[in-house]
Amino acid sequence: MTIINSRVKEVVGSSTLAITAKAKELKAQGCDVVNFAAGEPDFDTPEAIKSAAIKAIQSGQTKYTPSIGTIALREAIAEKFQKDNQLVYTPKQIAVSCGAKHSLYCILQVLADSGDEVIIPAPYWVSYPEMVKLAGATPKIVPTTKESHFRITPDQLSQNITEKTKILILNSPSNPTGSLYQKSELAAIAEICVKNDIYVISDEIYEKLIYTETPYTSIASLGKDIYERTITVNGVSKAYAMTGWRIGYSAGDEEIMSYVKKIQDHSTSCPSSISQAAALAALKQPEENIKAMCAEFQKRRDAMMTCIDAIDKVSYIKPEGAFYMFCDFSQLGESLEIAKRIINDVNVAIIPGEGFNAPGFMRLSFATSLERIQEGIRRIAHWITENSGS
Repeated sequence: MTIINSRVKEVVGSSTLAITAKAKELKAQGCDVVNFAAGEPDFDTPEAIKSAAIKAIQSGQTKYTPSIGTIALREAIAEKFQKDNQLVYTPKQIAVSCGAKHSLYCILQVLADSGDEVIIPAPYWVSYPEMVKLAGATPKIVPTTKESHFRITPDQLSQNITEKTKILILNSPSNPTGSLYQKSELAAIAEICVKNDIYVISDEIYEKLIYTETPYTSIASLGKDIYERTITVNGVSKAYAMTGWRIGYSAGDEEIMSYVKKIQDHSTSCPSSISQAAALAALKQPEENIKAMCAEFQKRRDAMMTCIDAIDKVSYIKPEGAFYMFCDFSQLGESLEIAKRIINDVNVAIIPGEGFNAPGFMRLSFATSLERIQEGIRRIAHWITENSGS
């Protein structure tokens, strides 16, 4: 009889995989699939970054590095934090990992323990609660509302804190909602976390992809006390179209990060040396490519909103960041079933909200061309008309 670790047995597989697999299957069969399921930019990695990787290979930078990344890359990350986020971290406070997901996993392994509760506002990115379970802790899901733009309020946070509460996970801008926390909201949340001695894991991977004039705020920048209780997570995947390069990073208290190092010592050994060279080049690049990509995403967001506005039974909250629109399909029925029918009937891939703890909603990515956005929403609108009698 096979005996499986009890923590692993509790982990739920990604609910997005069935739709994604179906989209790939249909595409392989020659079907014209519109893919709104993508969780990555459709732009190519900029040439200067790819050239840096090629140069690294040619110059022999193909060996092990320190388990938490090269000193050059960690110094560049420290410069980025100070310039962009007004956060002062030393290289010893920074760990480079095999993607921001890996950073999050390692931090939770360090901080979360059996008996601890980790507050996760919902809708949430699908991996947060599963990572908490793998650390032996308990995810405490706090549902948010459309009225609060899917952001946890200070009152909600206070009401859900118990003697077991150890960590709050914040994701701004959010996957799946595109919601962005305002500075005043973060200040109120920070005050509560400091008062209750709660750690904050701040997932800022979509930081560069925002569509407001308000400057981005990192919660750790709001004072010494919250800085000491925050681990800030970011990476090069989204802003530089480098998802496959697998470089993320985190920064926080030096003792905490020393334990992240130990985990990586005995698991991954180090992130790819070649990808680290590429990430270093990315952080040294002027931000013209990011600004151009962000401007294009904003055009696509606006186009998707215009198309969806014409569908009576579907609504949304205007996304302020990332590249997702979180749409309310609840008037049409159960979202998992609707997503399956839409991919089968009109070859449009959308992600149902169940995996984000938001039944009735769908996540639509606008990381595709304007033409495909218009075509995909046209097909969805037609499907709704044909199947709802309106």
